[in-house]
Amino acid sequence: MVPTVIILQAGTAGLVIGALVLVVVLAALLSAIEIVNAYEKRALTVFGEYRKLLEPGINLVPPFVSKTYRFDMRTQTLDVPRQEAITRDNSPVTADAVVYIKVMDAKKAFLEVDDYKRAVSNLAQTTLRAVLGDMELDDTLNKRQEINAKIRRELDEPTDEWGIRVESVEVREVNPSKDVQQAMEQQTSAERKRRAMILEAQGERRSAVEKAEGDKQSQIIRAQGEKQSQILEAQGDSISTVLRARSAESMGERAVIDKGMETLSEIGQSESTTFVLPQELSSMVGRYGKHLTGSDVKEDGTELESLEFDEETRELIGLDDIAEIIGEIDQEAEMDLEEMEQQAQAIKEGKDPANISDPDEVIEEMDQEFQSDGGESN
Repeated sequence: MVPTVIILQAGTAGLVIGALVLVVVLAALLSAIEIVNAYEKRALTVFGEYRKLLEPGINLVPPFVSKTYRFDMRTQTLDVPRQEAITRDNSPVTADAVVYIKVMDAKKAFLEVDDYKRAVSNLAQTTLRAVLGDMELDDTLNKRQEINAKIRRELDEPTDEWGIRVESVEVREVNPSKDVQQAMEQQTSAERKRRAMILEAQGERRSAVEKAEGDKQSQIIRAQGEKQSQILEAQGDSISTVLRARSAESMGERAVIDKGMETLSEIGQSESTTFVLPQELSSMVGRYGKHLTGSDVKEDGTELESLEFDEETRELIGLDDIAEIIGEIDQEAEMDLEEMEQQAQAIKEGKDPANISDPDEVIEEMDQEFQSDGGESN
């Protein structure tokens, strides 16, 4: 029985040892195989000594004595916690930011710095406070791009030594204290009220100027119209006076002719055969024979052309002058609307209006013309 027991115990021990060996082999295989993702690299150490960087894919490493450290090679986002700072003009502000970084050299990130993410975040916090402290309050609120650029320049040099590249820095919010915010709101409100009052005053002033300018232009146009009306009225009165004078002169000649005809009738009834007629009477009788007798007089078969006024008669009674004067009246009476609009536009633009003659001067010139015409006729 004893040998049998010994054999059984030896077989059990062999199984246990075989199982242990199998487990060790499997563990060694698993420890020797390192699978690296496509977006990362891993630093390999053997017995604590840095050996190399493992590239993406399947990598064999010494089992049980190796250790790897993972580095994500993609762009990573770091939130910079809200920081409090005092600006150059002693105004408290709070700000937070976002930093975008990328691991460019995994070996440096492994050997040169402990926990590069935490290191970059802490450096960004101190840099943000320093940049805000060197600026005025208004600059911190308005010059956001300048703050981002300054923080990035301050982070570039130390992070390059760690194998990290700062791709971008974005300050999300810069908030002054509540007291400062209230003061700024009051200032903004006062500024808006001031601008509103200025705009309202400017509008009222502009309206008053436009109204005064409109009244001025209206008065100018109305004065020009009244002046033109007075000129036309004066010209009409002058022409009417001339026509009445011409009519009186014509009627005087007609009375002389009628009286002369009566005298001729009386002479014809006398026994004398010799008559003496004034030259003026014979001339007028010859000119007005047709109109006095109603028939043409013929001598030696030749018709006397008395149906139309001759030039001397037309000049005597002033027919041509009357037609010309009436034409001038019609011409002056016609109001050119387009010319009036042009004059109004010129007055509106501040240009000199068209020169309009003074009524007294126009009447004096017409009297001189009529006197000269009368002198030539006499």
